[in-house]
Amino acid sequence: MKFSLKLLLSTMIVMALALGFSGFYFVNYVFDTSLERETSQAIDENSILRFAFETAVLNVPVKYDILQDHTVEQVASNLEGSGEVGRLLRLSDEQKNILYASDGFDADEALLMQTGENVKAYRIINSGGRYYVHTGSAVNALDRVLYLETLKDVSGVFHERAMGFSVYRRMTVLMLVVGMVVMHFISSWLTKPIKLLTKAARRMEKGDYSYRARRVSHDELGQLTMDFNRMAAALEDNITMLEEEIQAREDFVGAFAHELKTPLTSIIGYADMLRSRKLDEEKSFISANYIYTEGKRLEAMSLRLLDIIVTRRGEAKFQYVAVEDVFEYLRDTFSERTEYGIEYAYDGGVVWAEADLIKTVLVNLLDNACKASEAGGRIEVTGKSCDGYYYFTVKDYGEGIPQEEQAKITQAFYMVDKSRSRSRNGAGLGLALCAEILALHGASLDIESEPGKGTSMSFALEFTGMEEDKAYGQDDEEQTGND
Repeated sequence: MKFSLKLLLSTMIVMALALGFSGFYFVNYVFDTSLERETSQAIDENSILRFAFETAVLNVPVKYDILQDHTVEQVASNLEGSGEVGRLLRLSDEQKNILYASDGFDADEALLMQTGENVKAYRIINSGGRYYVHTGSAVNALDRVLYLETLKDVSGVFHERAMGFSVYRRMTVLMLVVGMVVMHFISSWLTKPIKLLTKAARRMEKGDYSYRARRVSHDELGQLTMDFNRMAAALEDNITMLEEEIQAREDFVGAFAHELKTPLTSIIGYADMLRSRKLDEEKSFISANYIYTEGKRLEAMSLRLLDIIVTRRGEAKFQYVAVEDVFEYLRDTFSERTEYGIEYAYDGGVVWAEADLIKTVLVNLLDNACKASEAGGRIEVTGKSCDGYYYFTVKDYGEGIPQEEQAKITQAFYMVDKSRSRSRNGAGLGLALCAEILALHGASLDIESEPGKGTSMSFALEFTGMEEDKAYGQDDEEQTGND
């Protein structure tokens, strides 16, 4: 059963009980008051008739030593006729034998038996479907003691009570019907925040975690709505965070596969060279050494990618890196890309960075430049120091990147021209990886591009001086090689 229906039914039950008891008390209070008034009047009327009888007896001529019964009957008849229409009375002698009774006086003699010389009595009786106040008192008439009884019709009081109950029942039913309609709207209004919370919970159950319940009151239910919305926001944040973690793991798999491609191509090429032809000792050593060096770089890179892409808390091992070593590495890596006119120009110096990661950034930028250029296209890779920073720039004169796409290209798996990128083994992860690595170095990727004129991508690292200013010991060289 709905809460609003429970509230409505409980209110109706309380109203019915309250109206029933209050109506019963009110009608009976009016009835008791009216009946008490009528009874008091009946007793007073009995006293008046008794006084009138005693006065009338005194005016009767005395012919006998004792008041005769026929005289009592005559006086009683006169008293009955002199009063209001419908007056009923009865007179009895000392032995409580009836001497005179009005027509229609059908009361029994129970009250008469209770009445004494100093005792007045009354009661309410039902006779012939009508209600009367039956009173009795003693009358001192000369030397006799008689008993006077009267009946006062009070059926109107009982009829008014019955009418009162009838009217009140109809009014109670009407009030309950009106109250039910009013309480229906009130209960709907009071439970509206609960309905909105239920709706919000069902929307969230279906996966719409951004939906919020509308606040329609400022009471406790309104505060509950605000608390629910705050809980929903926290839940949405947690779910978003979990989705981002899952996406980060997927990105790691794609990024790692992407970064394996270039060194593995070189490793496979040199290995195939060693396998397919006989080389002299010097070339065999160079090939084997290149395979070993690239294998060690892949090992270090896999550990760094695991920290950067998955946990996003990679602690890079920064060291002094000679710019010349970085550019020599680029020359060796892209020495076979003879179809492009790659030009290198740089100032000497040393930067504070993680060598393998910076090489990864430059390799990705240069690889993207090659993909964006046609065969024979010119690509410039430059490096220069300025104001305490060293600026690396990779510039091509290829197809360029539209302005609206530039803010998106560092997103994982985003590719401006998907067909072209896929045809050249692109995965849309290179620049995303570069952005993560540069953020780890406290740097960012600066992109300048114009469609049809080419693209320039640059970043700045902390410049620590010229190479000859740094003292490299044997331990540092060994550590660099192991990294």
